[in-house]
Amino acid sequence: MGSRGSIGQSSLEFQEAMRDLHAARLRPEVRVTEVPAPQRIAPYAVALTAEVVTSGAEEELASGRFVLLHDPSCPEPWAGEWRAVTFARAELEPEVATDPLLGDVGWSWLVDALDHHDVGYTAEAGTVTRVVSQSYAGLADRAPTVEMEVRASWTPIGPSMGAHLVAWSDLLCTIAGLPPLPDGVIALPGQRR
Repeated sequence: MGSRGSIGQSSLEFQEAMRDLHAARLRPEVRVTEVPAPQRIAPYAVALTAEVVTSGAEEELASGRFVLLHDPSCPEPWAGEWRAVTFARAELEPEVATDPLLGDVGWSWLVDALDHHDVGYTAEAGTVTRVVSQSYAGLADRAPTVEMEVRASWTPIGPSMGAHLVAWSDLLCTIAGLPPLPDGVIALPGQRR
């Protein structure tokens, strides 16, 4: 994983955070790839994309991006030196398109994942968006689709950046429709119901 910035205490902190991200134990359905980090937002940054796939058919159930930023100057909106900037997206059943609580539920999935992993955070912000696509004319034979996207950012508190990645990956698995796993349990390969 890459970084930008000058050598010093902050780069050592960022390198420790990178090691922690690498050591994070994610569910086997989550495939993570490092991609180029955004430029000019912070002196240090790493960006990861992830997909949740079924073990048998390699069908993508959800996708997203996790960006960890580090700026020793503590930008005011962040309320700290670190910032996690994320999104998670999945296609849902068309029946949920009109559910007025879908946004509240999507946001609660993120907060529940962060709380479940007992990570400290502050200055959280985000949106939950649903997109309903209905096809017409030459495309009328396509079924309607509903996509949910959770965009969120928060300031991690504490030393374990890997735990924030794990919590975010739990959100990704939840919107993909995977059942939660109790702590210490590893998912066995199998068909999605």
